[in-house]
Amino acid sequence: MIKIGIINIDTSHPITFAEYLKKGKRARYTAIYNDGFRSEAEVEGFISKYGLERRCSSIEELADCVDIGFVQGCNWDRHLSQAKLFLAGGKPVFIDKPIVGSLSDCLKLEELVAGGAVVLGSSSVRYANEITEFMSIPEEERGKVLNIYGTAGVDEFNYAIHIVEAIDALAGADALSTRFIGRGRLDGKVCETFFVTFDNGITAAYNTCHGLWQPFEVVVMTTKTVHQFGIDNKKLYGALLDRICDYMETGANRLAPVSRLTHAVKIMLAGRLSRENGGREVLLRNIPENDPGFDGDKFEREYAAAAQT
Repeated sequence: MIKIGIINIDTSHPITFAEYLKKGKRARYTAIYNDGFRSEAEVEGFISKYGLERRCSSIEELADCVDIGFVQGCNWDRHLSQAKLFLAGGKPVFIDKPIVGSLSDCLKLEELVAGGAVVLGSSSVRYANEITEFMSIPEEERGKVLNIYGTAGVDEFNYAIHIVEAIDALAGADALSTRFIGRGRLDGKVCETFFVTFDNGITAAYNTCHGLWQPFEVVVMTTKTVHQFGIDNKKLYGALLDRICDYMETGANRLAPVSRLTHAVKIMLAGRLSRENGGREVLLRNIPENDPGFDGDKFEREYAAAAQT
């Protein structure tokens, strides 16, 4: 049985993951370190409901008593520092989405992995059955990908990163640039559209809807036809968790390398800069290293406030 140590239970993911894991015999959350906004009652309730064996007073203590760490706080600006403390113990770590939120953190994370750290992640949509099934169709049958269109709701980064990771997986190439196309606003809801170019000639567009949950819908235009599919949310987490368990049990890593996960973040960073500059195309290679990125501290404050209403 794989022992998982969890760092923070801010979001719905820890509960959803724990529910999936308890259906099998491969892995369990067994220890927790929590310094997030969840109350003592919520933390103790999680421990009791899912049979955790230990509550740790530090991330270092957590790393000593488990096989892998799951960084699952909602503040992506803290992910890197939390993961580094865990990785120092020589253990692998899964970082939930968004893996990080700035170019400087992307580069630091890539450097960690280049030095031998094992970091797994991040969005479950990247590993959705619908995407892997599409990619498994022979190219001569489905055609070569020309354009990808994807939708996401809720917010501009924390949730939207899901669809951008999906687009990155489908494109199978490095993005060159992102451009903000425009914004629709009605009844207090905002929808924004971004256009991405890839170095293999593929283009993509992703729509983000703020303040409203929207399904993940994907349209792929190929040299032969058009493929359309929705992502089944009920099956998302199993596909991700099964791959993590496979790695822990066999060493076979079927998860995307960190460079792909950070690449998806860079696509969105370029899109944010384009929006701030009137829709000017922004090359990923021109994102300033000191760019502040998406504000994880602000998101945590807003998420915590919403969770307590």
